[in-house]
Order: sequence, then C-alpha cells, then structure tokens
Amino acid sequence: MRRFERYEKVEHLLYEQLIDTDVLIWYLRGNPKAYQLIHGMGTFCISSVTYMELVQGMRNKEELRTLQKIFKQWGVKTLYVSEEISARALFLVEEYFLSHSMELADALIAATALQYGMKLITANDKHYRIVEALEIEIFRA
Repeated sequence: MRRFERYEKVEHLLYEQLIDTDVLIWYLRGNPKAYQLIHGMGTFCISSVTYMELVQGMRNKEELRTLQKIFKQWGVKTLYVSEEISARALFLVEEYFLSHSMELADALIAATALQYGMKLITANDKHYRIVEALEIEIFRA
C-alpha cells in the first residue's frame, strides 16, 4: 500500500476551499457568522461525506429539497470519495485513530482536502490539526 507521508496534491480544481459539515450546520441553524462566511466566499466545495451527514440530519423531505436547492443556487461542488481519497483516509485512520481518535468521516473529509490541495474550513479544528499537511481555517460561531 502506498503511504502518503508527503500528502502531495494530486488533482487541482478551480475551487480553493472545502467546507466542513459543522460550518454548514451553523449556517442552517441561522448563525450570522456562518451566514457571513458562506455568502462572502463565492463558490466552494463539500465532500460527499459532508452532504451525507447533512442529509442524515434532515427531519423530512422538504428540508432535504431546501438543502438541495440552496446548494444548487450557491453552485456548490460535491467531491466524491475516490480510490485515492479512500487510500489517504485509510492512512489517516491508521496514523491517528489510536492516538487522537480520528473518525472515519473526518478522515475522509481531510483526505478530500489533501487530495485536491484545498483549505478546509472547520469549527472542529481539534479533529484536524493533527494532520500537519492539512491547511485549515478555523471558524468560530
């Protein structure tokens, strides 16, 4: 298995930022700082893991349709888990689960940001700061 000690950027997109699930949850709860951040940044990406986490928090189909409509209006790009992202996430879990409790969803989101060379915007910096090569921007609600 290939090790990703250097976390080289493999692919490049026009997008520079990946938004973590927690920031979008703050937005959906009406947080003014999250609103300002999201509307001030233009286009951004999310991991398919983030999308699935948000869907799991929906209470009904109407909320799901509203989420889909908002993402379409914003031009959100969803990045799917590829073999490369999966391999990076596997490395992160091997490296950091026992020492720092790195969870699967966080590993996949971090691996997505690393794969595309993107900055991860998150309020959960403790979940990600252990990954030295990962550029994070901390959001505070």
